[in-house]
Amino acid sequence: MKGVKRVFHVAADYRLWAKRSKDIYESNVGGTKNLLAAAERAGVEQFIYTSTVATIAVDRPKPPNELTEARLDEMVGHYKRSKWLAEQEALNAAKNGAPVIVAMPTTPVGPWDWKPTPTGKIIVDFLNGKMPGYVDTGLNFVGVEECAAGHLLVSDKGKAGERYLLGAENLTLKQMLDTLAKITGLRAPGMKIPHGLALGAAYANTVFSRLTFREPQIPIEGVKIARHKMLVDCSRAQRELGFRPGPVEAALERAVRWYEANGYVSARRARRITQAAASL
Repeated sequence: MKGVKRVFHVAADYRLWAKRSKDIYESNVGGTKNLLAAAERAGVEQFIYTSTVATIAVDRPKPPNELTEARLDEMVGHYKRSKWLAEQEALNAAKNGAPVIVAMPTTPVGPWDWKPTPTGKIIVDFLNGKMPGYVDTGLNFVGVEECAAGHLLVSDKGKAGERYLLGAENLTLKQMLDTLAKITGLRAPGMKIPHGLALGAAYANTVFSRLTFREPQIPIEGVKIARHKMLVDCSRAQRELGFRPGPVEAALERAVRWYEANGYVSARRARRITQAAASL
């Protein structure tokens, strides 16, 4: 890292299920500690650590923001816990004088989600007609390209030791699915699934997955996380950094077109989307 003045640590193991949960901690916590140590040795002038909205999106009387203090025992699942621990490493380094600033993306959506991430899988499942219903939950969404631009603003205008939420719009899952229906002409799922029923299905799916040696299609952690809405106040980055994200509907449309163009949508469903678009 000799000669490097600025580091953006954007890598993370974003999974809600893993055969070995310690792999998630090794990547997210261990990887962050290693990079912070390497940056210190190299005399890096600025270190942007990419955390997540998950470390502060907990139940509070008002929408959480960067000043919200959340506890480790409020983090649901290994991904959230690992990111909370990694963020503490970054903030502790800043307290000890390291030039660390924390960027906190909310729920990025858009093109190039090749895996896809758990968020992208929601979109792909919708496009392929694999969502019979929805649970009552909510998230803050942001276009992935705008989130990347927000990182540059964090670097240019942010202060060491501070956290900045990079988000755009709070939407319920139902609102997000309705937006996807508007974009594609496909029907949005209309059945609201109780959390208890969804959790039971997740446990059953996990047992089946173990028998077939496959990854669960309904991660237990994902259902548990959905028990409360992860709606947040993102005004600080807009106010202090000049962050101006575009409409989430446009970001969702970019995601849809990318998934279509890259083979994530079945041929039959892709034809339906094309026919719907032609009839508009």
